[in-house]
Amino acid sequence: MNKQVPALRRGLMAACALSTLAIAAAVAPSVAAAQDADAAQAEEGEAVQGGDIVVTARRREESLQQTPIAISAFSAEALEARQITSSQDLEKITPSLQFKPAGQLSGNSSASVVFIRGIGQLDPTAAVDPGVGMYIDEVYVGRSVGGTIEFGDVASVEVLRGPQGTLFGRNTIGGAILVRTKKPEFDELSATGRIRFGDFHLFEAYAAANVPLSQNLAVRVSGGHRTRDGYVTRAYDGLDLGNENVSTANAALRWEPTATFELSLRGDYTKRKEHGAPFVFAGINEDAPVPAIVSVAAGCPGATMPFPGTPNPGPPHVPSINDPRCANDFYEMGPFTNGGTADVLSTSEVWGVSGTARLDLSDSVTLKSITAYRSTESRGIRDADNTPFLIITTDVGSQSKQFSQELQLQYDAGPVNAILGGYYFDEDTTERATVPLSFPPSPPVIASILAGGPGTRDLQVSDLETRSLAAFGEISYEIAPRLELTGGLRYTEDRKTYQGTVLNLFPATLPDPDPLPTKAIPEGGPLFIYSTPNRKTFSALTGSASARYEMNDWLNTYVSYSRSFKSGGFNTRYNAPPPGFVPVPFDEESVDSYEVGAKISVDRFRLNLAAFQANYNDIQLVFRQGVVPLLFNAGKARIRGFEAEASYHPFGGLQLDAGMSVLDDKILSITPVPGATATVAPGEDLPLTPSFQGNFAIGYDLELNDEYTLTPRFDGSYTSHLTFITGSVPEIEQPAYFVANGSIQLASNVGWKLQAGVINLFDKRYLIQGNASLGTLGYAEKIYARPRNWYVQVSADF
Repeated sequence: MNKQVPALRRGLMAACALSTLAIAAAVAPSVAAAQDADAAQAEEGEAVQGGDIVVTARRREESLQQTPIAISAFSAEALEARQITSSQDLEKITPSLQFKPAGQLSGNSSASVVFIRGIGQLDPTAAVDPGVGMYIDEVYVGRSVGGTIEFGDVASVEVLRGPQGTLFGRNTIGGAILVRTKKPEFDELSATGRIRFGDFHLFEAYAAANVPLSQNLAVRVSGGHRTRDGYVTRAYDGLDLGNENVSTANAALRWEPTATFELSLRGDYTKRKEHGAPFVFAGINEDAPVPAIVSVAAGCPGATMPFPGTPNPGPPHVPSINDPRCANDFYEMGPFTNGGTADVLSTSEVWGVSGTARLDLSDSVTLKSITAYRSTESRGIRDADNTPFLIITTDVGSQSKQFSQELQLQYDAGPVNAILGGYYFDEDTTERATVPLSFPPSPPVIASILAGGPGTRDLQVSDLETRSLAAFGEISYEIAPRLELTGGLRYTEDRKTYQGTVLNLFPATLPDPDPLPTKAIPEGGPLFIYSTPNRKTFSALTGSASARYEMNDWLNTYVSYSRSFKSGGFNTRYNAPPPGFVPVPFDEESVDSYEVGAKISVDRFRLNLAAFQANYNDIQLVFRQGVVPLLFNAGKARIRGFEAEASYHPFGGLQLDAGMSVLDDKILSITPVPGATATVAPGEDLPLTPSFQGNFAIGYDLELNDEYTLTPRFDGSYTSHLTFITGSVPEIEQPAYFVANGSIQLASNVGWKLQAGVINLFDKRYLIQGNASLGTLGYAEKIYARPRNWYVQVSADF
C-alpha cells in the first residue's frame, strides 16, 4: 500500500475545504444584503412551464427535448406511480437497460450488474470497474456494491444511454444513471411519510422532513426501513433466501446567503443484512472433473475419475442415478427450493458525504466544486453448486474508501455554452476471497480427498489502489438560428496498483465470519505473496461531437458521435500460482458510437427516437485457465439499435407511457489467449442484450368529487430471449417473457393517499440472474424473480 496516500488525501481534502471557505468568504460580506431565493424553482428533473422536463445530462439544466442525447428521465412522482422503488426496477421502464442484482461471482444481493445497449460488466468484484456509471447527486459510485439504490427521497432519475466519456469520464462506456435527491427548501416546513405492508411479511416505513432554519438556510432529513421474507427456501435448514432487511438515512443542508452563492452538504447511509442471494440449482455437468471427484469421494456407484490411484480410473463421469452420493442433475429442486448446505450471507454498509459549492462569478460564468467521500463494506457468501457437496463455495468480503474532487467552470452567454473541468478520484480497496474447493491444486491432494479429507481452500487477499486524474471541456455554439454544434474532449489517466496474497490451505473449513482477515494467517499450505506492488497506468483521450437542428417548435433532430472507455486492471483470481508469479493485467476497452435522433413534442404528446451503431473494441472477456476465471482483452463486437419512448397525458386524466428498444449484437472476432479457454465464440450473443424490450403503462385519474381522485394503473414489460453470461449455456438462458403490475390509488386533496397493488400480476416465472462453469467446475445456478405478491400503502404529506 502506498504510504503517501493518507497524506495526499488529507492534503487534497484540506485544499478543497480551504477553497470552499474562500468562496464563502468572498460572498460573506454581502450576506446581510442577500435577497430571498426564488422559491418557485422547479425540482430537478421534474416538469416545468409548458410541460417540459429539465435534465442535467450535459452538466447544466436544459430541456429534455433540446438535449442531443438519448435520455430516459423520471420524476419522483413518475417513479412512485409506476412502482419503481429502487434502481434495479429501472429496467422495467427504460429501453436498452438491464439492471440485475446479486452479481454472479459475489453472492451479494446489492452487487449490481448493469448493462445499457449491450455494454456493461458482469464481474462485480473490486478488481473490475463497472461499465455503466452510477451517480448520486453528481458523485460517482465506484463499486458495484452500492449501485442498488433505494428511491426514498429521490427528486429525479436520468438514464443516459450510450457512451458518456466526455462529461462523465471513464467507466461510462455503456451509459450513466444519474440519481438526484430532493433539495431542502426555504419556504415551508413540511413532512411526508408512508407505511407499506404486504405479502411475504413485507413491512416498510419511510419519513422525510423539510425544515427551514432561516430565509436562506434549510435542512432536509429522511429515513426508511424495509423487511420482507425471502421466497427461496433451503431444504437443508429452512433458511429463506432473497429476504430483504435494509435501512436507509439521508440528510441535506442548503445555504444560499446571496443570489450568487449556494452551498449544499449531503450525506447518505444504507445498511443491509440479509440471508443471501436466492440462487437455485441449474445443472451439473456429470462429465466435468469436479463432480466426478466429489462423487468418487462420496462413494457414488459407477463414478470414474482419470487420476492414478482413484477407484475405477477412466474419463470423468458421474452416472445419472437417483443416489444422494452422486453429484448430478437429481439435485434439481425447482425454482424456489435450494439444495445447498454451506453458510450463506449477504451484507453491505454504504455511506457517503459530499459538499457542492456554486459561485456565480458573473451573469454568464459559474464556478462549481463537488467534493465527496464514500465508504463501502460488504460480504457475500454463496453455495455456488447449490447441492450438499463441496463443489464450490465463494466468500467475498470487501472494504473500499473513495475520495473525489471535481471543479467546473461553466459559461453561458447568448449562443455559446461551455464547460471546463478537472476531476480527481482516489480509491483504496481491500478484498478477501475465500473459495473452498473440492478440486485440488495438485494431484497429491486427491488422495486426501478420497481418504475422507474435505478438500482445499484458496484464500486470496487483494489490496487495490486507483488514482485517476482527468481534464475535460465541452462547448456548444448556436452558429445559426435553430442550429447548434457541440464538441468536447476528455483526457483521463488512471494509475492502478495491485498487491496480493494467495494461500492454498486444507482442510477447507470456512473462514472467520469477519468480512476481512483480522487475525494471523493460519498455517497449512503454500503461501504466495506478490510482495512488489504491481502498477500499470491506463490513459485515454475520449470525446464527443453533435449537431442539433430544431426544425420547428415541436421537432428537434440531432446526429452525434461519442467515444468512451472502461479502465483496465489486474487479474486477482489465481488457484495455485508458482513463486515469483506476476499477476496478469488487462487493458482498457473502448466504444465508438454513432447516433441519430429525433425528439417530438406536441402539446401533451412526446415521442423521442434514437438509432445508433456502437463499435465495441478490446472487450474484457472472461477466459478460464483451468478452473480460474480471468479477464483478457479478446473481443470485438458491433451493436446496432433503435429506441423509442412516448408519453401522452391529455386533459381528462388519461396517462399513457411506452418505450421500446431493438438491439442487434454481433461478436465479430475472438482473439485466442495461449493457455486459456475462451467462454464465447463469434456468432454467439453478448450477455444481457435482448433483441427486443418493450414497456407500457396506462392510468386514469377519475375525479370522484371535489375531494377524492381514484387512479387505476396497469404496467407491463416484455423482454425477448436473454442470456446472462458470454457464451451459450441453455441451462441459464431466459426465453421471452412478459411481466405485469397493477395498482389502484385513492388520493384526497388534503394530502393523504391509499394505494394497493400487485407485483408480477400473472405470476410469471422468469430468471433475473444466472451463472455457470459447466466445462471445468461443472455447475450452473440461477435466480428466479419473486412470484406474485401484493402490497397496501398509506402515505401522507403534511
